[in-house]
Amino acid sequence: MAGPALRVTRVPHQLAWRAAGPDGEAAGMVRAWLRPDQRCSVFFDAAARPEAYPLLAAAVAAEVGQDLYVTVDEGDIAQLAACASAGFTVSRRESYYRIPARPAVPGRSAAALPAGLTVLSASAADDDRLRQLDDELRQDVPGSDGWRWDAEGFRRETFSPGFDPATYLVAVDEATGEYAGLVRVWNNPAGPRLGLIAVRDGYRRRGLARALLSRAFGVLSERGLAEVTAEIDDANVASRTLLDSLGARRTGGCAELVLRH
Repeated sequence: MAGPALRVTRVPHQLAWRAAGPDGEAAGMVRAWLRPDQRCSVFFDAAARPEAYPLLAAAVAAEVGQDLYVTVDEGDIAQLAACASAGFTVSRRESYYRIPARPAVPGRSAAALPAGLTVLSASAADDDRLRQLDDELRQDVPGSDGWRWDAEGFRRETFSPGFDPATYLVAVDEATGEYAGLVRVWNNPAGPRLGLIAVRDGYRRRGLARALLSRAFGVLSERGLAEVTAEIDDANVASRTLLDSLGARRTGGCAELVLRH
């Protein structure tokens, strides 16, 4: 497809498109990812010119035939403007947090598991049941509703280089054997990151989420790590309230933008 000065072409064998000027000079690139929740996320490279955004987005939309989503840091005014020029609008917002890992944070050292529940490492959990739990819990996470892993994708994501069996924990109902909730802290080179803390509906309001965090964060504290990063949807009042009670502080944020098909 062509514009006044730029031309967009599909990268062979990839969900990716390049924009170039009449002389062949690169003007930017976009990649697309069809997620397990059936949404399509796009990623513009850092070198993409603002005038290339509308053409690149249109090329992806014409191929996949559905809404496109892109996440932009709230401080990146230039990319926010470039996305707006392509027709993207704000779908939701997330905030970045740093959470103290030390057990001395008020209210966390005494967090005990509710009666009748125990904890096991994700490394000892049944893969299929853990995947089903993850799918169920994601339905209540803003921006993840509809998520359904296939077995291979879930295992590849779970046992990625950031997997830590000591901080990826599953709560189990001792009477029924049901998986009740999980805490997932990734052991990343940049530092520990809270990927998910969530509890199934029938086990909520009993202090289970706080107890799971206490277990995982206690491990990190023993290793000498002081903080954990996290991202929380601004509309997720329950999670924000929990993190605030643990001494979390906001360090920035991002906007998820959508281009409607």
